[in-house]
Amino acid sequence: MPQFRLRFVLLLLVGLLGSLGGQARTCYNNFSVVSDVDFEGNETTRENILLLELDFATGDTIATDQVEERLEENRKRLLNLRLFHEVGFRYDCEGGHLSVVFFMQERWYLYPVLIFDFADRNFNAWLEKKDLNRLDYGITLTRRNFRGRNEDVRLKVQHGFNRRLELTYRVPYVSHRLKLGLDLGLAHYRSRTINYTNSYNRQRFLVQDNVYPIQRTAFSVGLVHRQSVQRQETFRFSLHQEAISDSALRMNPDYFRNQFRERRYARFELSKVVNLRNNFSYPLAGRYFDASASQVLFFHNAGAPVTTFRAKFAEYFQLSDKFYYAAAAEGQVRLSEQYAFADNVALGFRSLVRGYELFVVGGQHYGLLKQGFSRELVNISGFRIKQLKSAKFNRVPLAIYLNAFADAGMVSDNIYHESNPFTNRLLVGGGLGLHVVTFYDMVLRMECTVNREGNKGIYFTTGFPF
Repeated sequence: MPQFRLRFVLLLLVGLLGSLGGQARTCYNNFSVVSDVDFEGNETTRENILLLELDFATGDTIATDQVEERLEENRKRLLNLRLFHEVGFRYDCEGGHLSVVFFMQERWYLYPVLIFDFADRNFNAWLEKKDLNRLDYGITLTRRNFRGRNEDVRLKVQHGFNRRLELTYRVPYVSHRLKLGLDLGLAHYRSRTINYTNSYNRQRFLVQDNVYPIQRTAFSVGLVHRQSVQRQETFRFSLHQEAISDSALRMNPDYFRNQFRERRYARFELSKVVNLRNNFSYPLAGRYFDASASQVLFFHNAGAPVTTFRAKFAEYFQLSDKFYYAAAAEGQVRLSEQYAFADNVALGFRSLVRGYELFVVGGQHYGLLKQGFSRELVNISGFRIKQLKSAKFNRVPLAIYLNAFADAGMVSDNIYHESNPFTNRLLVGGGLGLHVVTFYDMVLRMECTVNREGNKGIYFTTGFPF
């Protein structure tokens, strides 16, 4: 293992010197033909998979004054696969021919993660109840870069308050020529509690010890047109079966609408993602766009067809060496002749106005604006843990940002709005946060917020806010 580490250090030095040498030996031709593309350090990842991620190939012609910029853009593409800790490049330009080498340090690809989680939407929602019975435990086993082909296999087994069994398999390329990939998923969910209605924008729960008041089973298959790691289109088909207990039905006969205790339906979804951010886990520059259209068709007249459109756009700006600004807008339009309570989802789950973490705002349509201003406090590319010999674990990056933010959103609900005052009105929230970015794309956030109603709180969560 020490020999491997020494070889990688030497590899980085050689790469740096090679890159400097390539820059010193200027290409005298106006254009250069790519004669060779090699990779170093990809012990697991197959070379043909990496070649598919590049926007050039051998035989292509590149303007000489664009070589550095083009190679840097492709370095970011490889890094955003999230298969490597580091990616660098060097090149040699001689006689109108360009030879390129990308060198990298691979990550560890087997992730056994123990589950010890809260059964509620977030930690703060659980903290209101402080019920130790509302805990989940289990294990998630993820094998990234399966077969060296950037494939993912994930198995989740969860017990406790909520029980889950999930198996997913993602194949980025089933056809290299057509750039088509495949996603497969199977999931079964059971819970001892059901959010049977909302009142004053708070979830109301029914808890049953002898039966499961809610059960869901789903199977999905997705066909992915993968132009690159940055641009993808997906068509997804899924089958769903859902059932609630008799007690839950009595509490809310419109949970599935028309006093149905169970329902089955098919869902068709078409989506597109354009991800031009400099870093996918914590972006500081670039743009992001995604849009989707879906159609739900119920079997046995269990509900009216539901059509849903969603879109999101975000842009990220580097204002100076340590200051950054980001803004995003997203929205949803849902169309149907009738809406079940179970489908009346808007803000409070996947998307929310910060400051309203303890509330849910159901509805058919919503619009949301987010913005944040960040100051970099700490940025350490990586400090070494000497006790760990493996290069996959002994380098820990650390970045800390102070973030000031303000959000605004509005939900339109014409069905279940009477007892939920936050619907059909402008929601505004803001505050200050501390964001920590570290090992294996982990983002930890602590945010102090206040909303339009004067509610204040300190919230802990993970992931980039938008």
